Amino acid sequence: MRLVLEKRAERSASMAVLSPVIALCLTVIAGGIIFALRGLDPFEALYIYFIEPLTQDWAREQLIVKAAPLVLIGAGLAVSYAANVWNIGAEGQFVTGALLAGMIPVFFTGWQSPGVMVVMLALGIIGGMAWAAIPAVLKIRFNANEILTSLMLVYVAQYIFDWLVRGPWRDPQGFNFPKTVNFDGWQLLPRWGEVHLGALFALIAAVALFFMMSRMLKGFEIKVLGAAPRAGRFAGFSGSRAVIFCFLLTGALAGLAGACDVMGLSGQLQTPYAPNYGFVAIIVAFLGRLNPLGVIVAGLLLALSFIGGENVQVVLGVSDKIAKVFQGILLFLLLACDTLILYRVRMETSRQAAVRTAG
Repeated sequence: MRLVLEKRAERSASMAVLSPVIALCLTVIAGGIIFALRGLDPFEALYIYFIEPLTQDWAREQLIVKAAPLVLIGAGLAVSYAANVWNIGAEGQFVTGALLAGMIPVFFTGWQSPGVMVVMLALGIIGGMAWAAIPAVLKIRFNANEILTSLMLVYVAQYIFDWLVRGPWRDPQGFNFPKTVNFDGWQLLPRWGEVHLGALFALIAAVALFFMMSRMLKGFEIKVLGAAPRAGRFAGFSGSRAVIFCFLLTGALAGLAGACDVMGLSGQLQTPYAPNYGFVAIIVAFLGRLNPLGVIVAGLLLALSFIGGENVQVVLGVSDKIAKVFQGILLFLLLACDTLILYRVRMETSRQAAVRTAG
């Protein structure tokens, strides 16, 4: 006897919607078990993790701030994954966008005008697009696996960032700390409390991409190439152009997210710089069902996991790595639930296996 996965004749539309909800509930249960194994009251710990941050004004503002880059990057990834273009290196594009945006205050410290903010945001977008173009060109020209190339470039970007901030770009008056000069004035994004302009950019990007995917020919092209590449080629759609478009789109949004992060939150470049927004945005894209509007809800939920992780660390003394544990469990269970939407599990005897193989 053995367990086998048998492809379902038809995918359940209702289960496709319920899958993230089921995965989330199972994640909460798994989290409660983890807290209990550590000798903590699981109900108290889960309340501190998921509910308590929503009752505090500062935490609600931080929720929006942390959700903004996740939504920006996740919306781009949702479009890419819908086209079966697997950009796993958004973290590197995020870091490159932050690096190029921060270049302006380093070299033009005294430049203070509305134009400097626009230039920094534009450089962030350009940096993300340029870094994303590398795996796209390698994919088209040499058929290199975009998963591997985009992922490896993450570490290249992080090492370049680290070298520049510790070396040539380090603040000479920073008491030898690995950071650049502080950004000031128009080099920072406008803020309302703790919430900065990047949150508005995220909302606009998600709505615009939803409109593109649901109402425009480009969205139809992406869906067709993702679902049936051969049919897309017969219709005259180019797979190579789709790869370029998806990588540049995701790179632009990731670079913009990186620029907004250092202009709205950090106010400087400092190392080590690894917020992991690019990796967490992969979970956001799938949890949002590759729908840019669903990404908004998923981004807020994953942002809550960051804040909740910090909250239980302070209140209960739990490791700050607990947020990554929850995020990993959520992704695993989401993929497991999606697998059960497409396949059914059944028991198969050795005789049945032999008959199926012979047939």
